[in-house]
Amino acid sequence: MIRRFIIIVALLSTAIMAAQEGTTSPYSYYGIGLTKFQGTVENQSMGGLRTYSDSIHVNLRNPASYGKLKLTTYAVGGSHQRVQLENAAGTSENSSTSTLDYLAIGIPTGKFNFGLGVMPYSSVGYNIQNINNEAANTFRGKGGMNKVFLTTAYSFNNNLSVGVDVNYNFGNTQRNFTVFQDRIQYGTRQIDRTNFSGFNVNLGVDYQAKITNRLRLHTAATYSPETGISTENSRLSVPVVFVPGGTEQLAPGYDVTNTVLPDGEITLPAQMTLGAGLGGLNKWFLGAEYTNIQEANYNINDGPSNLTARYEAASQYRLGGYYIPQYNSQSYWERIVYRAGMRYEESGLYLNNEGIDEFGISFGLGLPAGNNFSNANLGLEYGQRGTTNSGLLKENFFKISISLSLNDQWFQQRRFD
Repeated sequence: MIRRFIIIVALLSTAIMAAQEGTTSPYSYYGIGLTKFQGTVENQSMGGLRTYSDSIHVNLRNPASYGKLKLTTYAVGGSHQRVQLENAAGTSENSSTSTLDYLAIGIPTGKFNFGLGVMPYSSVGYNIQNINNEAANTFRGKGGMNKVFLTTAYSFNNNLSVGVDVNYNFGNTQRNFTVFQDRIQYGTRQIDRTNFSGFNVNLGVDYQAKITNRLRLHTAATYSPETGISTENSRLSVPVVFVPGGTEQLAPGYDVTNTVLPDGEITLPAQMTLGAGLGGLNKWFLGAEYTNIQEANYNINDGPSNLTARYEAASQYRLGGYYIPQYNSQSYWERIVYRAGMRYEESGLYLNNEGIDEFGISFGLGLPAGNNFSNANLGLEYGQRGTTNSGLLKENFFKISISLSLNDQWFQQRRFD
């Protein structure tokens, strides 16, 4: 019954992710939108670390971690984020979004373990108005790119495992541009739609070693090579008029013009992450990571305020860990996992020579739930994105996330006397 339930939820989740708007950031105007965090609530609560892995949680940020699984593990997570946009004059505006962030399953079969899941890769969602004495321009966007992934991991021994994610990326973005010129009766609305499709891979290594009876070394590395994703492009153009209530309506007597644009390609940049940490078995862990992202080759959209935009190579830094008072205690409260972390991440996007960087601090709890080490996870993150320099906007965001990590045993050898 639970397996049928997971299949139904997976199909519904794929449809929901394809339809949801995962951001309200004006910075999602550029490239393929804002890159989403691609990991579990457990990862996020430790600053986004991918270095730590164990036998009862899926680690979506390192395919090699699946080699550590001992129980079949289902993982589903979602979040609600509230954002405050602020300019240099101190004017602010609030917005919020709620999203389903991932659905995954990890299946141990022995030396070879497998995983399957779906999650968003990037998200577009903005509504920008630029009004002056000569024109009124409106920019709206929605959509994003999602990925379905299949993971295979091989465990050489209790210390070393390797893995690979094969991802199929799909989705679309719709970018709506409306302009009304002074002393011209009708305005013009242009809708550009881009459909994405293509594969990419992510490689991972996980190595753990006992230093002393109480101290354990954790190391991990992941690498995603540069990959091209195909795009199908079309443009819809239509003259519009304003009607009472401030909405736009097709101008009477005019037809919609639908233009098929040439197909193209975007290039997902190569990424490499190295991480290391120390921990006490089932007690505590502290780790750090460095990620290098090569220059992206996205089609840069002209900015809504004539901003100069470019992408460069980026670096990201993360620090985090957890603490468990006593994992095998009879007391529920002593088995709670306490997590915390921080991160500083360059996006690689530069507007008017200002880097659009991001900083976040996070906290989380792992709450035991039922048998077989299942647990519910709660994560909180506060962060900032962007800057008020050079006429840009700073985003202050608060994010609350919740997930379930459920364990089961599929392949159990039965004996008969």
